[in-house]
Amino acid sequence: MDHFDNNCQQIAKLLLLISSTYISFRTKDTAMIKHDLETIRHSTAHLMAQALIELYPNEKIQLGIGPVIENGFYYDIDTELQIGDEQLPLIEKKMKELIKKKIPIERHEINRQDAIKLFKKLEQPLKVELIEDFPDEEVITYYTQGNFIDLCRGPHVNHTGELSPYFKLLNTAGAYWRGQQDKKMLQRIYAVCFDSKESLKEHLNFLEQAKKRDHRKLGKELHLFHFDPVAPASPFFLPKGAHLYNALIDFMREVYKRYNYQEVITPQVLDAELWHTSGHYEHYHENMYFTKIDEREFAFKPMNCPCHMLMFSNFKYSYRDLPLRYADFGRLHRYERSGVVSGLTRVRTFCQDDAHIFIQPEKIQAEIEQLIEMFFICYKHFDFQDIKVALSTRPEKKVGSDEIWDNAEKALEKALQSSGVDFHINEGDGAFYGPKIDIQVADALKRYHQLGTIQLDFQLPERFDLKYTNQEGQSVRPVVIHRALLGSLERFIGVYIEHVGGAFPFWLAPVQAKIIPVKNELHLEHAAKITQQFSKLGFRIQLDERNETMGLKTRETQKAKIPYMIVIGDQEIEKQTLSLRAYGEQKTSDYSIEETIEIFQKLNQQKLPQGLRDFS
Repeated sequence: MDHFDNNCQQIAKLLLLISSTYISFRTKDTAMIKHDLETIRHSTAHLMAQALIELYPNEKIQLGIGPVIENGFYYDIDTELQIGDEQLPLIEKKMKELIKKKIPIERHEINRQDAIKLFKKLEQPLKVELIEDFPDEEVITYYTQGNFIDLCRGPHVNHTGELSPYFKLLNTAGAYWRGQQDKKMLQRIYAVCFDSKESLKEHLNFLEQAKKRDHRKLGKELHLFHFDPVAPASPFFLPKGAHLYNALIDFMREVYKRYNYQEVITPQVLDAELWHTSGHYEHYHENMYFTKIDEREFAFKPMNCPCHMLMFSNFKYSYRDLPLRYADFGRLHRYERSGVVSGLTRVRTFCQDDAHIFIQPEKIQAEIEQLIEMFFICYKHFDFQDIKVALSTRPEKKVGSDEIWDNAEKALEKALQSSGVDFHINEGDGAFYGPKIDIQVADALKRYHQLGTIQLDFQLPERFDLKYTNQEGQSVRPVVIHRALLGSLERFIGVYIEHVGGAFPFWLAPVQAKIIPVKNELHLEHAAKITQQFSKLGFRIQLDERNETMGLKTRETQKAKIPYMIVIGDQEIEKQTLSLRAYGEQKTSDYSIEETIEIFQKLNQQKLPQGLRDFS
């Protein structure tokens, strides 16, 4: 019995020790246990604002908003002090000092008038503006953090000691107050914040990789495109960029041949009356460009669909003519606010691989199945392997009867199921004129980008009074399918540059190979003959005839991410061979001229996906 009691006492002591250790662990790591990451990020935004004010007590710093965003937060401030990226480490240091002080964070409720008085006294006019715009029923709260006061709904951590030290202030940028161009430009500080050192390190590594792949950076380095203030958010494609652009159009044209599309060309400037008919004037006016010609109002087209509706309405069609597939590479113009434009991914002038399919309602499912097949073949050809598909169903405000919507949604769902595609439902996220399928692809850094869309439309056939003759001789309305595969070519090029890091596949590369003579005085003449021979065969070959060192030429060829480097020296001339090195490889291999031509021809055949090369 004594032995049993002794054992019990030892077990009790052990449990007490474990419990104490666990409590101690919880106390040390309370931020991770008690608060979710979003709350920690929100509180860290306040911490950054406090650090700024304490660092620069003699500067007038007016606080805007500091919301949580993906992976972190930002804070907008108005101050004459110019905060550059070089000052961010100093702000970080101050923030970590405030964490160590474990300053209590307290919530306070206040009525509207007192809140306005408080923030006027604090000389925070941006906060006063926010308070004045709050709805009458809004419960107004502010938080104190030592001497620091900020307007906020919360929630927040209990004291600064509960905040994660694993944050990083990334960069500064300009931002219009409340995102409105007619308001003042503020300074914005972006930051990331995580709950572990490993997560922060992983994300910073991701950002470093993303920076290296940034299409704006690579576009300049690879001489693909540039921007100029004379045409805001409108790219100028240089010869190499123009090659990419045209090669993508050629690619889609080859795809279209195999899926029975007919390419059309439509005007860019059209009478405003057309846009009233389509509904774009009322619903899309703020994103359109207008002009007056002969006292009539005209608009630059932001999309092709009304033009295609007009083309269909100008002829009589029967069910035998359907499906009718119009493809259009026409240039489009849409006004995007300066705060949202970004490189090639958000521009004001662009081209889509756009198409509209006029079809009988009962044929929708089969057409969608064919579209899914075409989309997946093309995306995988560009090495997008991780693909997400969403079916967006009827929104609350819609046109058309429930019966039409039921049939349309069922047709899309059955098409996706029969295609063996995994998809999820986005309830109520369809367009007001019909349900849609949205397709996102993941790039090499696992970031998802929306490229393709397939939309059913019952509204435009109604608005343009489109009809065809069915098998019973009756005049009935077609359904229109709007679809884009690559989407905006500009945006696709931006996404694809970052996906491949600027190292394009052989068939697409603006320069497929660069020929480098070892010594110009001995090897340039032969290298020029080889260049001419390959160029006549249709290969895009560049001869480096500069009188520079081999080391420099080699480094620059690698930096230009050209698929192949061909070196010609004494041995190559004597043996009538070529020394080939593929981009990213250290190994050089020797091939005969005929073998090299065969290698390049096979690589060029990859212009089309394997599934479409022998398509019948």
